[in-house]
Amino acid sequence: MAILDGDRIVAALRGAFARDAGRQALLQLAADRIRAAGPPYTSVYLYMLHADQLELEAFSGRVTDHTSIPVGKGVCGTAVATGEDQVVGDVRAVGNYLACNLETRSELVVLIRRGSTILGQIDVDSDVPDPFTPAEHAETKKVADALAVLI
Repeated sequence: MAILDGDRIVAALRGAFARDAGRQALLQLAADRIRAAGPPYTSVYLYMLHADQLELEAFSGRVTDHTSIPVGKGVCGTAVATGEDQVVGDVRAVGNYLACNLETRSELVVLIRRGSTILGQIDVDSDVPDPFTPAEHAETKKVADALAVLI
């Protein structure tokens, strides 16, 4: 059983979209709702791809200095470079890890893509080692897939 309920977040996003919420509002709503699931979701960052840089466009949780990440750098940049979601149970084991916060122990990065085009990503940080199950990944992917259509 997943902690995160992706279907409820998708419904909230569709409702906001129907009320003419813009891109920024939809990204912020997604960040806020994912983080509201509670532990182990410590911080949620939505980075959107602009050329070869990921730019932070919305977040909920701790502030990060990493507002721009080059493709290929860190877990977030690796997700884009490889075209694959990243589930990292222990960020300290990743050689090129970029710490958004020193307390972060694990990370889930789910790409937002429209077809084969990567638009951005949902980056979920946790202070708990290895909390992201396949179910959590699947629920987060539902949100990413909805954002790909709505933004």
